[in-house]
Amino acid sequence: MAYHYVDCDRDQMFLLPASMRDWLEAGHLAWFVIDVVARINTDTFHARHPNDGAGRPAYNPDMMLALLFYAYGTGVRSSRRIEQLCHTDAAYRVICGHATPDHATIARFTVDHETAIERVFVDVLRLCREAGLATVATIAIDGTKMAADAALDANRSATTIRAEVARILAEARTTDEVEDAAPGLFGGGVAPAELASPSSRRARLDAALARIQAQEAAAVDAVDAKAGKAHTEAAAGRKLRGRKPKDPHAALARAEADETAVRSRAQAKAARRAAGANVPPAPIDDDPDVIAAVAAVAAARTAADAAPPAVLRANTTDPESRIMKTATGFVQGYNAQAAVNAHQIVVAAAVTQEANDVAQYQPMITAARTTLDAAGVSDPIDLVLADAGYWSEANATAEGPDRLIATLKDHKQRRAARELGTTTGPPPEGASPSDAMEHRLRTPEGAASYALRSHTVEPVFADHKANRGYRGFRRRGMKAVQSEWSLINTCHNLGKLFRHRPGPATALAGT
Repeated sequence: MAYHYVDCDRDQMFLLPASMRDWLEAGHLAWFVIDVVARINTDTFHARHPNDGAGRPAYNPDMMLALLFYAYGTGVRSSRRIEQLCHTDAAYRVICGHATPDHATIARFTVDHETAIERVFVDVLRLCREAGLATVATIAIDGTKMAADAALDANRSATTIRAEVARILAEARTTDEVEDAAPGLFGGGVAPAELASPSSRRARLDAALARIQAQEAAAVDAVDAKAGKAHTEAAAGRKLRGRKPKDPHAALARAEADETAVRSRAQAKAARRAAGANVPPAPIDDDPDVIAAVAAVAAARTAADAAPPAVLRANTTDPESRIMKTATGFVQGYNAQAAVNAHQIVVAAAVTQEANDVAQYQPMITAARTTLDAAGVSDPIDLVLADAGYWSEANATAEGPDRLIATLKDHKQRRAARELGTTTGPPPEGASPSDAMEHRLRTPEGAASYALRSHTVEPVFADHKANRGYRGFRRRGMKAVQSEWSLINTCHNLGKLFRHRPGPATALAGT
């Protein structure tokens, strides 16, 4: 039986030259990316390639930047995968103009221009401003844990690291002895790979060991500072605030300060009683509170004496990464922060080694203001939304834009609203910062404003991780991951700008 199909003749000869303009429709993302790069300042990229440079000419940085924008914007980060697509994918071939940069060239471009790539974030934000997308009446900030290019089991103690360094040095000495015995045999004494470059294992081990030493010093300073503050409060007879520390030595200092405070209060109570009876104050050692405090100090001292010293560890693959707790367990990585407006445009992006968000509130507000000013957005930020990870009285009362910061996790916040009901008007006079914030969050206006947070910053992280598969960084070190995080969010903003209609994005896309 004969079938009638659309013909697929692979031997058909084309009589006219093919035009790359015919490969993609006019409104394709590739053309948009090419036009965007043509409209931003790329002088910093070109500065690395003088006209009279020796050797083979470099690839045009504008083309390389457009290639990165398109690849990251479509969920491709592997330099080898990008190289492959430059051979087979029409959009990549249009961007490259038939050039086929290899994976090493693509990878080196991201390394050599990491600072310039980070600055391009502002240039793209400026285009978003021209399209009317850089509004800042309300912005939401949040952080998400991004895995480092390192495994959890690559964390090592100082003892293990020193042993590994000793092994490497011993191997180097052995290599030197062999080469000295046979001069010229090994190319004039080439250093072992583990010692040859700053990115070698030896360099990373040294960095990890330095991190452990810094941790040890910081831990001692923190215990001393907490103990000093506790004893200052105790000397004034005030009850100590906050949770009891888990570290046995810090717990001992807390117990000793508690005893001082209890004795001070007991002494004052005994003096008042003696003054009323016109007799000398009685000894306070038999006071039940004092007896309990003394027993607590003894127990804390026993626990501190019996506790083994804490074993500090650092990651030998990426010493600047940290162990982060996530909803699904622990990950070796970084805390990636973003400030997002109502159009889901990222107006500030930063990476921190701190697992908690509480110390990132002020830095992110400052970063957002700095970035907006650089992009020519002078409008003030009216309202900042943040979840309970940012809650502290200092953040609630600091200078800056108006804010709504949850005092409890979202499900607890909703349960409290159901149980306590709604409120109206301003917070009661004399309310603590926490009570005042909870009052505002339970007003209809506050609840409606805070609900916008789940429509702004959280979908951005979901797009990064679920849609594009960006759950971790491909490069190592704070400076490198900061550049990569900026590129990820720059491409996110480009996608928003591309899909925005009407506005300058339409003209850029060629439609």
